[in-house]
Amino acid sequence: MAKKSKFYAYFIPPGGKGRAAKGVADDWKQCEKAVIGKPGARFKAFESREDAEAWLARGAAYEAKPFVKLEKGIYFDAGTGRGEGVEVSVTDEKGTDLLHKAVSKYELNQFGKHLVANEAATNNYGELLALRYALEIAKKTRVKKIFGDSRLVIEYWSKWRIKRNELPDETVALAHEVAKMREAFESGGGSIARISGGRNPADLGFHRS
Repeated sequence: MAKKSKFYAYFIPPGGKGRAAKGVADDWKQCEKAVIGKPGARFKAFESREDAEAWLARGAAYEAKPFVKLEKGIYFDAGTGRGEGVEVSVTDEKGTDLLHKAVSKYELNQFGKHLVANEAATNNYGELLALRYALEIAKKTRVKKIFGDSRLVIEYWSKWRIKRNELPDETVALAHEVAKMREAFESGGGSIARISGGRNPADLGFHRS
């Protein structure tokens, strides 16, 4: 029997005459049904049911990231936290979503993120696509700095340093497009730099309501 990849703990604070509710869902759809439309709902993905239950027992508190003043710029990330495929996130330094500047609102989910349509897409492909959107947004908004936490994408694929014979054609084609966009961006004074995932405001480790 295959091991489950994710469990979703959720906590809904009391509201009006209602009582607080909490639980562990076996998949994202079950969790979404429980929390959607509930003010203040908190939820998080875990690798095991035991970890999910422990988080609830500790009060279902999100771990606060240490305050770090971030440079003004565009930040990108990709992740698979909800178990529905690869999601793409692009924000500014304050965590404000920017993807609506690059894709149609119909391609965004309720969290302002973009779910990659290709079911075979990997997280690395999502990071590369996120950088493509970040470059497009930077051109439109004249922002000169882009940040992400993917070493593979920033130091290799977006510089056209890619093992073309070992990757899907779609990934290779996207890398070629991004490499050309990056060259134009940097020739105009732009820069792309790595930051840690813990400092990335576009981070998709988990989502808040």
